[in-house]
Amino acid sequence: MNIQLSLSDARDLAIKALKSIQFNQEDAEITADHLIDGAMRGVTFGSLPRILSIAEKLKEEGDKRKPISVIRESPVSALIDGGDNVGYVVAYKATEMAIAKAKKTGIALVGAKNTFYSGLFSYYMEMATRENLVAFAIGNGPGVVAPEGAIDGRLGTNPISFAFPSKDHPVIWDIGTCAIMHGEVQLHRRLNEPLPEGVAIDPDGNPTTDPTKALAGAIKTWGGHRGSGLSIVVQMLGAMCDAPVISPGMSEMAYLVVVIDPKILMPEGDYPDRVSELSDAIRSSRPMDKARPVRMPFDRSQADRERRRKANTIEVPKPVYDSLVAMAAKVK
Repeated sequence: MNIQLSLSDARDLAIKALKSIQFNQEDAEITADHLIDGAMRGVTFGSLPRILSIAEKLKEEGDKRKPISVIRESPVSALIDGGDNVGYVVAYKATEMAIAKAKKTGIALVGAKNTFYSGLFSYYMEMATRENLVAFAIGNGPGVVAPEGAIDGRLGTNPISFAFPSKDHPVIWDIGTCAIMHGEVQLHRRLNEPLPEGVAIDPDGNPTTDPTKALAGAIKTWGGHRGSGLSIVVQMLGAMCDAPVISPGMSEMAYLVVVIDPKILMPEGDYPDRVSELSDAIRSSRPMDKARPVRMPFDRSQADRERRRKANTIEVPKPVYDSLVAMAAKVK
């Protein structure tokens, strides 16, 4: 059963729930806006249920948060210590910094360490495309994903994302290099629902659809050996942030973002037109199934978000809603 909420009511609930675990107003708003955007795009595990996972982490590991700080910086780069703050805030501020630097110098590289739960990377990529900038980001994490052919988890879910501005809405490719995201497995366990076939193994390496056994075992990589190789690349890029090569649980994770102004190569500034030209050519190609037009990456997310914005409604699983209401009730 799902509960329907207006966008403003969902945002208010999220902010109050986050304040109940000592988020300040700014961090609560940054995180809530990200989570509501995920809900509008239909990414349930990456929306309001994530607040419960954050609360559980703080309860289990203790609250070790400290202010975000810049460790080292140059005109084109920076390394940020996230202070064990949630990645929704750390990655947001790292991306803001990269965008500001790229607008001045043409290109920027910003890394962050000591963070967790960075959410949907497409959210940060849109921040760059709104400024007509190209962006690329990765994040690594704890060993919950087994490399191809292995039983033991040695890789993070390791998202990777690319973004390109166009004349209309951006082209964004954002994937996890795993067969199912860790947060989605957690949500299946929370809702007592089985996993899809073929995405996880138990501690002995046997296929499982039981989310509890999957969390004790490992998630499989996306795309077999190709996805496994890409995940390894992401893990190594994350290590450039002076973070552990394999994070110790849901902490000390890394986020790395590169932002590029196309004008450093194309001063005329018509790069978004070229992205649109390719997008139009791909969308106009003949579909194999006439009921399913050919799409560009991010088309579905864009359409789903606009549909829910017009309807002014998102859905939240009732067990999640009830837990968030209980958290929010603690805030006066």
